[in-house]
Amino acid sequence: MTHKIEGLSLLAVFIFATSLGSVLPVEAKTRLIVNCFWPPQHFVCQKALPNWLDEVERVTDGRVVGRIPPKSVAAPPEQLSAVEKGIADAAIQFNGLIQNRVTGPLVAMNPFIASNDPQAMSTALWETNRKFFPNEFDSVHLLSQWVISPGELYSQTDTPVNSMADLKSRKIWALPGALASIMKKIGAGVVATPAVKANEIISRGVVDAQIGLDPQGVRAFQLIPYTRSMTKFSESLYTTSFSFVINKDKWAEISPEDRDAISNISGDAFARSAAGMWMEATKSALGTFQEKGLEIVPADPAFEVALKSASEFVTIDWVAKANAAGLDGQGALDFYISRVKALSK
Repeated sequence: MTHKIEGLSLLAVFIFATSLGSVLPVEAKTRLIVNCFWPPQHFVCQKALPNWLDEVERVTDGRVVGRIPPKSVAAPPEQLSAVEKGIADAAIQFNGLIQNRVTGPLVAMNPFIASNDPQAMSTALWETNRKFFPNEFDSVHLLSQWVISPGELYSQTDTPVNSMADLKSRKIWALPGALASIMKKIGAGVVATPAVKANEIISRGVVDAQIGLDPQGVRAFQLIPYTRSMTKFSESLYTTSFSFVINKDKWAEISPEDRDAISNISGDAFARSAAGMWMEATKSALGTFQEKGLEIVPADPAFEVALKSASEFVTIDWVAKANAAGLDGQGALDFYISRVKALSK
């Protein structure tokens, strides 16, 4: 028997409600395409960004979700451009490749001011950003900035690089930016490419030294078989900073409440999370160095003093460029250095 409800059977009510539900609006989700330019197996693609997307979905109760393409949609120098054009909704940009666009985050890439604590440097950079250059990215929305483990100097031959004369005699692969400029000024032959192209250059024997990658980078880009030694400085030579950005129009699609929630799990929170993964990966990579017999050589103090002196022009130029861009260059530099020292373990 079918029960009646004011002249309608339960069956009729069910059919009516079902058909009505099919035309009622369903809350739309904002879907993000988040690009990763590292190799697909790299922990940024496998952990850092997926963890962030999980947090985004959680804090927005599923209203904002995302995915990471299986292959990068743009070359490393074009990550910012890809986000501006909407090819990707969000991406990470190595700041050394966009020096014509931004100046502030390069404060962390000045020579001999880094520590061995990437989380401390990342918090220091985010604090410096908020205080001195929060609005420098005007074509996209900035989600976070962070700093990775310090880059080092390596030899591809049996002879470590441990003097200015050694350095001048080498043809060296270098990260674009400050390091490439320093090496050129010293007189070394320089081949500068994004990190993802390092293997292509080094494995072919084009160079006999390399500078700028941290130990995890040497392992991640499969350079250990071509590397014989690492010169370890008492003060960290150099480190790299990244910016995590999202398309402005896509950001505007998200409700103010959800934007606030996403901001809370980005910024310093994402910076420290990503930097912490780098720190653990670097420790693991150093263990692999030992297993493979890659020698770690303490830098000769005279070499370190000479290289530090030869690098000073980079910091002088950065301060001048920051001032020309309307930033307080010296203030930002001093603040960043003081926060790194205070926060480093």
